[in-house]
Amino acid sequence: MPTPKKGARLGGSAAQQAHLLSNLAASLFEHGAIKTTDAKAKMLRPYAEKIITKAKSGTLADRRQVLKLIPHKDVVAHLFEDLGPQFANRDGGYTRTIKLENRRGDNAPMSQISLVLEETVSAEATRATRAAASKSAEAEEAAAEEETPAEETTEAPAEEATEAAAEETTEEK
Repeated sequence: MPTPKKGARLGGSAAQQAHLLSNLAASLFEHGAIKTTDAKAKMLRPYAEKIITKAKSGTLADRRQVLKLIPHKDVVAHLFEDLGPQFANRDGGYTRTIKLENRRGDNAPMSQISLVLEETVSAEATRATRAAASKSAEAEEAAAEEETPAEETTEAPAEEATEAAAEETTEEK
């Protein structure tokens, strides 16, 4: 039997993995956050983000494709009607994974994967913030450059004095 080329399975066959991801995604969209193992969270993230991207457009064809992946009509309706418009301003990064302590029974590494529902700032606001930050950085650099020559001038006579003293001692010898 040839080995699978797509990577490790989460247990069992490809069909079982598809069902597992479908149920995890349905729980994630229904509850907003779920606690699962690291391996499952890593496989769920791209799966869920592709589904959310389809929910943002909201076409009938996209709804039918998502219903193939998640056969829970109420969850898909919630996804397209409520969650899709919330992610309209976000270009990606719809989920967040937070590492938790290991599971008590078998010491499996656990994670919490949750939907990022905070609003993103608009492009204009970030552009204005970056412009203000660069102006303040330029002002700080200019102030630092003005202070640097003043320090050098105060140190220069001291260096000249030590060099002159060193020359006098060599001349005396």
